[in-house]
Amino acid sequence: MHDPRVPETLEGWSVLHQMFRIRWPEWRVRPEDLRHRLAAEAAEALGAMRRGEAGTTVPVTLLGHKGDLMLIHLRRSFEELQAAQVAVARLGLSTFLEATASFVSVVELGMYEMTAQIHRRLGERGLRTGSEEFEKAFDAEMEEQRKRVLGRLFLEVPARRHVCFYPMSKRRGETRNWYAESVDARARMMLEHGKIGRHYAGAVTQIISGAIGFDDWEWGVDLFADDPLVFKKLIYEMRFDEASAWYAEFGPFYVGLQFPPSELAAYLEGGVPGPPTAS
Repeated sequence: MHDPRVPETLEGWSVLHQMFRIRWPEWRVRPEDLRHRLAAEAAEALGAMRRGEAGTTVPVTLLGHKGDLMLIHLRRSFEELQAAQVAVARLGLSTFLEATASFVSVVELGMYEMTAQIHRRLGERGLRTGSEEFEKAFDAEMEEQRKRVLGRLFLEVPARRHVCFYPMSKRRGETRNWYAESVDARARMMLEHGKIGRHYAGAVTQIISGAIGFDDWEWGVDLFADDPLVFKKLIYEMRFDEASAWYAEFGPFYVGLQFPPSELAAYLEGGVPGPPTAS
């Protein structure tokens, strides 16, 4: 049943983030020809995972101690995510990769305002919430909305150099509980929250994915930009809005450089991989 207290969501790509630490001491002592062969095999496999409408895999170097390499897999289903995870595990290079973290989620668009509008429209038509007629009409309305925003649900990852990923949840503490607020209050706060993000529309590409029931945090946020300072300014400004100041809990931040699979060998040999190019 469609509960008016619960904002509807529309879902797109299934997403898996994999974070690895490279066992550099073990890698460096291997013969040069073996390193080159394993790097070439991995680069070819990652390149084959960039499949356009069927999904993609984005390799990212990581800055700091949390890891060296992050792979962002976007696919049409969890089965395809599983296939990507197994493909990475079967690479010869995987012997030198130590998993440090992962995150499972699905690209999500929250429909706070639209949920309220649909409930209101159907009520004006005399349909009773919970009735079979209401449920069918509601599902039809949501399907129309899904068609309208399909490009945002299955968006193409931009060829922007800098990447920031972090998980987050909404607070459920004793004094502040996001889920205990009314749907109108939550909608108002999310509207204000979204206005800040729109100020940075040309400077950053944002992908929000839902992880409730899939992982330890409730959402994942991927940011792509040409200038990494945009991450700092955007997230700092958002800290002051009501939804974040009172209710946001943030997980670890992962920041690094996106690169094409063809640059993997350069990275493994101690260089900084070159930037991605627009397809």
